[in-house]
Amino acid sequence: MASHLITVEREQGEIVCGRCRLADRPWTRLRGLLGRRRLNPNEGLLLRPVGAIHTLFMLFAIDVVFLDRDYAVVKVVEGLRPWRFAAARRAKAVLELPPGGARRLRVGQQLVIVPNWHAEKKAA
Repeated sequence: MASHLITVEREQGEIVCGRCRLADRPWTRLRGLLGRRRLNPNEGLLLRPVGAIHTLFMLFAIDVVFLDRDYAVVKVVEGLRPWRFAAARRAKAVLELPPGGARRLRVGQQLVIVPNWHAEKKAA
């Protein structure tokens, strides 16, 4: 089953990731970003439920944002290189962004997940 497209915004409406894939099933979480050569600006992957990730077999670095059950930022890891692990206590979801994508995010900021029905219709 394909992952769904969503938009991730700050509470104030500023877009953090406009074309984000939702990986909320075992297969989509397992596959993650494997096989990709890069993430384009404004692309990302939201994995849930998950509190830890790895970049084994990946070909590029990513920014990682750990979120609690209410999508508040609990940890930000910038530039996580291939063959590394990262985790955060209390994390229930992980937002993977291209390098520099998490630059303006800070612990405690609230994010909002918005279904992106328009983009899903275009992709189908």
